[in-house]
Amino acid sequence: MPRPLLHAWVGGVVPVRARDSISLPFASSTPSIARTKLAGFLTINRAPTTVIDDALIVISEMIANAVSHGVPTSDGTVEISWSINGDLLELSVHDAGEGGSLEPIDFDEDSLSGRGLSIINRVADRWWVDMSKGTRVNAELALSSDA
Repeated sequence: MPRPLLHAWVGGVVPVRARDSISLPFASSTPSIARTKLAGFLTINRAPTTVIDDALIVISEMIANAVSHGVPTSDGTVEISWSINGDLLELSVHDAGEGGSLEPIDFDEDSLSGRGLSIINRVADRWWVDMSKGTRVNAELALSSDA
């Protein structure tokens, strides 16, 4: 019998209920492909509809930012992953870009660009950037209102 995946956190270890990781083309069509795959993953894992909606917004913005401002990996892709750990949905997008500013900026209703990180900041419960090996943007969304 296979052993459950484990995810370490301060204070203990939580079983990983489900996860998936994909590499998709470094292209403007990638957010759409990833949304379809993530929606299926979340539906199979019985995530609430509100979480699915929010997750699709967040992953789209994360990927659009990577494709617009990042650098493809050596095989011409962007790496995308998601997992359900306890009461959290974790999303991650990795490209090979280094440096740059990754801070949400203020925008108004007339802004044509620059909204991605601000949207992520408003929709995700928590997000952060790891630039130790390329650029990895991570976000978490609570799976229930109790989390």
